[in-house]
Amino acid sequence: MGSAMTVDRLEDENRRYDGRGGVSAENRGAGFAPAFLDRATGRVHRSCLADGRPAPCHCLDGLPETLVTARDLGGRVTAVRPGVIAGFVRDGAFYTREQAARALAAG
Repeated sequence: MGSAMTVDRLEDENRRYDGRGGVSAENRGAGFAPAFLDRATGRVHRSCLADGRPAPCHCLDGLPETLVTARDLGGRVTAVRPGVIAGFVRDGAFYTREQAARALAAG
């Protein structure tokens, strides 16, 4: 099912997709909102801050406790279970980072 989604992995993905449309700052204007897909259940979770407000970028803190596998000493989520992937929602559909980048490039 893959490796766990971690803060470090999110940072790596952001670097990899920077300039290609697969990061929030580049696709927000096209209606994409950061989200996570739990492949085990098919559920999509909009990225939220710890207090439940929608996050402007991918944030692990607002994910359901059932997905959380690690926290730092301050209580911030640092990892969620394998099979959770970062992507985006737009018009009710989930897009992987790659799919969002292609959709943005296609106009």
